[in-house]
Amino acid sequence: MKIKVGVTGQAGFVGYHLYNTLALKENISLIPFERSYFKNQKQLEGFVKDCDIIVHLAAMNRHEDPQVIYDTNIALVNDLVKACESSNSKPHIIFSSSSQEERDNLYGKSKKEGKSILFNWAKNKGGKATSLTIPNVFGPFSKPNYNSVVATFCHKIAHNEEPTIINDGEVGLIYINDLIQHFVNTLKGTTKVVAIEQNCFELAIEPNTYVKVSQILSILKRYKSDYMEKGIFPCLEKSFEKALFNTFRCYVPANHYPVKYTKHTDNRGSFVEIARTETSGQFSFSTTVPDITRGNHFHTRKAERFAVISGKALIQLRKIGTNDVIDYYLDGSEPAYVDMPIWHTHNIKNVGEEELITLFWINEPYNPEDADTYFENV
Repeated sequence: MKIKVGVTGQAGFVGYHLYNTLALKENISLIPFERSYFKNQKQLEGFVKDCDIIVHLAAMNRHEDPQVIYDTNIALVNDLVKACESSNSKPHIIFSSSSQEERDNLYGKSKKEGKSILFNWAKNKGGKATSLTIPNVFGPFSKPNYNSVVATFCHKIAHNEEPTIINDGEVGLIYINDLIQHFVNTLKGTTKVVAIEQNCFELAIEPNTYVKVSQILSILKRYKSDYMEKGIFPCLEKSFEKALFNTFRCYVPANHYPVKYTKHTDNRGSFVEIARTETSGQFSFSTTVPDITRGNHFHTRKAERFAVISGKALIQLRKIGTNDVIDYYLDGSEPAYVDMPIWHTHNIKNVGEEELITLFWINEPYNPEDADTYFENV
């Protein structure tokens, strides 16, 4: 029997990753949520009634008036509880709190009091509430100048802007994939939470990396110089640097591609260097007859390059959860490549009249036990 899960704030940074990760789980049935539900009591009641578990991520993080942040976040929790009570629903509500809750600011206060409201509901109404206290999060699709310093740095560097460091302190960070796994484990009931009182549980999630702001900037600038300007893949053996690289790649402007190769020709023929890399990986090639399409899948962690060296191809990408398709036309007479961002389904089609030859590089060899390959048409 499938578990019915709803995610408030599913369109946000964390919500996007959580919703789309849960969509890959065969034992979970997702209940769609719209932001407008908080303004429509009947729709909100219908939503909570349909859910076995609700992950409450909807919140305001930034506003010029801190009081608006506090009032908004408290109202969202109160509306959720009211909908549960009026519809006699008792879902397990997983609350996204923040490490800011112990600090003297209204955002942190809204998280601390929101948790208290949910705990009172769970204790008195027979529901269940679990609060996850979240540290600073980074990852693909985080909003620059809003969610994290990593997102701001990635965006600026990839767009040839110069970031500034206001305070070069050490920050504790958690990568979005690691955070999502905490949510998944909580949904499954396999994580070790602390019982606060009847039906009320709590878990403080620790950062898995501590790093100075200047070090983040230095690494990202190296990615710009080596990866964007020279096409060199960095070493991806360290988990933090791999996560930072996957994050950075998602801020590379779409018009950066396709990148043309330098073709060296003499009386023997021609030579084209496909990729220089500081890491291991898998190189391969394919031949495709006219009008055939390969691919239509996406990855959540793998770095991958498609290089067309003969024939004519159409490479298409679409970010999961969106309808916008990016088309790249490549011609082997001018060899070029396109890299596949994570969480983008992609394919390649032979649009010429001759055989298409494509070379592929991916940063980890194929493992059928852990393929990280999910099929979805572009």
